[in-house]
Amino acid sequence: MKVLVTGAAGFIGSTVAHRLLDRGDEVLGIDNVNAYYSAELKRDRLARLQARGDGFGFIEEDFSRMAELENALRNHEFQRIIHLGAQAGVRYSIENPHAYLTSNLAGHLNMLEIARHRGVEHLVYASSSSVYGGNTKLPFSVEDRVDHPLSLYAATKKADELMSETYAHLYGLPQTGLRFFTVYGPWGRPDMMMWIFTRKILAGEQIPVFNHGDMYRDFTYIDDIVSGIIACLDAPPKNDDLPKAGGSTKPHALYNIGNHRSEHLMKVIALLEQECGRKADMQFLPMQDGDVQRTFADIDAISDDLGYSPTTSIEQGIPAFVSWYRQYHGL
Repeated sequence: MKVLVTGAAGFIGSTVAHRLLDRGDEVLGIDNVNAYYSAELKRDRLARLQARGDGFGFIEEDFSRMAELENALRNHEFQRIIHLGAQAGVRYSIENPHAYLTSNLAGHLNMLEIARHRGVEHLVYASSSSVYGGNTKLPFSVEDRVDHPLSLYAATKKADELMSETYAHLYGLPQTGLRFFTVYGPWGRPDMMMWIFTRKILAGEQIPVFNHGDMYRDFTYIDDIVSGIIACLDAPPKNDDLPKAGGSTKPHALYNIGNHRSEHLMKVIALLEQECGRKADMQFLPMQDGDVQRTFADIDAISDDLGYSPTTSIEQGIPAFVSWYRQYHGL
């Protein structure tokens, strides 16, 4: 099977591509390698994929530009799509909202159109746990209402889910949307907490601890996330008018992918201190705009439907990340 993976130079996208190649699939990656964070890191991820040989092909293009996207894909065939490319970041969406309009809204629509006209067997796409906004019922379930986003990033991800539902209804396009919960691990993103705290602790710099440390996150290790994505890819929702996870009766399912454990931020910092071999200099701050105090994934739907079962605790995942970080930076 040949799979088109958007965001192939990204953290999750590159790791998914490796897993697909491991099992014998062909992968066509697409990414515009923008400068939201280190383009060098993205190039390093791509180099590892390209070193694997002919099973991986890559197109450097911005999928939010439809004409260029169609032209770039003109001579390529693929059966399924994993659409992970997006403008990420809750806080950055407050600073640069228009980046989210183009990448997350126009880009998602473009991938829907590509999938529809190509007769793709299944489109798996990235949503986010951010869609739960200020929900206070825990854990977050895919059956919950998600009408009150706290950031533009969250609003664009909810809009993507609605567009996908429309295409499932109008065209019978099989799709699965995945609400990711705080993904971390080797080859991660420099704009995320795990990377920022590790970098600052090792450098002896002060780390910002928001809401005075009273924060909880469902930290999910990258290998567990990828296992969930692949399980979804292999199980397109049926067009049988029966209810799917998330409530659709069309071929469109929504799943949480998390670790099903909400960890206190101070526990995570303690584990990072242990692995880094030094105490953190903490600056306690109030809650940031657009942020939420707690995330916690109800993963019953994906577990029941696809057998998804995360296996990596933060006690295992944090040492693995810090070890990789030291190696990558020669520390």
